[in-house]
Amino acid sequence: MLTWMRSFWKPKSLGERGESLACRHLRRQGYTIVARQDRTRLGEIDIVAVQQRTIVFVEVKTRSGEAKGTPTDAIDQDKEQRLTRAALAYMRRHDLLGNCAARFDVIAIVWPEEKAKPKLTHIENAFEPTGQFQMFS
Repeated sequence: MLTWMRSFWKPKSLGERGESLACRHLRRQGYTIVARQDRTRLGEIDIVAVQQRTIVFVEVKTRSGEAKGTPTDAIDQDKEQRLTRAALAYMRRHDLLGNCAARFDVIAIVWPEEKAKPKLTHIENAFEPTGQFQMFS
């Protein structure tokens, strides 16, 4: 195979596979995905989805095992504050402040290499907005 053609068939990273699985899960649950990997200087939101009239900011954490802790262990108070700031920026950019409810969900995925089937845990309303940006209802 030609070298330039290999770049088209790169295998997805564990994180990319986890986000794709999370999107499929959310769609099956009736969510509408409106954005993926929304990046600003304030941070990145993995998935922005809508469930009825609620905008849902989803953080996806994928690990190959739990030897060094669960995927949710990676979401500390600093991460919650960065996500809150990024979500506020997203809502301002799309003129959503005061127009709809919002919440933060976490999807934790453990995807061992030896197992074909990953374990997905969806935690709705995983944390409250933190810091000085508590504008969500």
